[in-house]
Amino acid sequence: MRFLRSSSLGLAALLLCAGGTAFAQSDTLAKIKASGAITIGSRDSQIPFSYKPGGSADPVGFTNDVCLKIVDAVKARLGMPNLEVRYTTLTSTNRIPLLTNGTVDLDCATTTNTVQRQQQVDFAPSHFVTSITAAVKKNSAIHSFADLNGKKISTVAGSTGVQLLRGYRKSGNIEVEELAAKDTADGFLLLASDRTAAYILDDVQLAGLIATSPNPGDFRILTQESLRQEPYGIMYRKDDPQFKEIVDRTVTELMKSGAIDEIYTKWFMKPIPPANANLNFPMTDAVKDAYRHPNNKGV
Repeated sequence: MRFLRSSSLGLAALLLCAGGTAFAQSDTLAKIKASGAITIGSRDSQIPFSYKPGGSADPVGFTNDVCLKIVDAVKARLGMPNLEVRYTTLTSTNRIPLLTNGTVDLDCATTTNTVQRQQQVDFAPSHFVTSITAAVKKNSAIHSFADLNGKKISTVAGSTGVQLLRGYRKSGNIEVEELAAKDTADGFLLLASDRTAAYILDDVQLAGLIATSPNPGDFRILTQESLRQEPYGIMYRKDDPQFKEIVDRTVTELMKSGAIDEIYTKWFMKPIPPANANLNFPMTDAVKDAYRHPNNKGV
């Protein structure tokens, strides 16, 4: 009897998981209402977009704040003011699979909106536009991408920067040795510990990592060169028109009303936890244009 009960429970759990995944893919609002929770995909170290300020604290950041506005809209739509917010830490390699299989409902970090990714997921209007470049040590002789020839370079596995660097190598006649890190913090550690000579990443993420490092004065960003400008977008599942309407409308209203300016100032122009560092990263013209003309065009 005990074996039969255990087997029945196991079968029920499998059916629930299978049904939950299908449920999530067809109707996110129904999934959220049934579970009483919405799950946000976050990151450990993408300062100031999505990161853990320390210990077991929930993630914080610019993109996280935008997503919490979406959560408020979902609460209002479902009449669930006490809706639970759960977090699942994602990486560049598992973010799309865990979104599409229903593990998370929103990816709230620094995912670049690309035409290729749009085949698998939907994107909210872009909340940031970044420039892919490199950080190096100030005491190095590297002042341009051409100076990377023969050097070891750190990148983040699964990031668009990897493909862009490889494309540049083919056209720029340089040879580099890539060391792929699991996340942005590990990639920066490779540079800081001199295991690589440069770190290829989005300029704003490089600024955040440098500002919060023990020795920020040791580094500089190659601001005069860029592999590409890229729009960040909040990801959610495709073919879900009701959820899409809530997400897109909320983000668009934040931009059109100017409310997103306050969120931006909080994270880019003021001291942020855990070290009270100020990125002092004013809005670029590309970001201002994205807020004036909300869109989810991919690159």
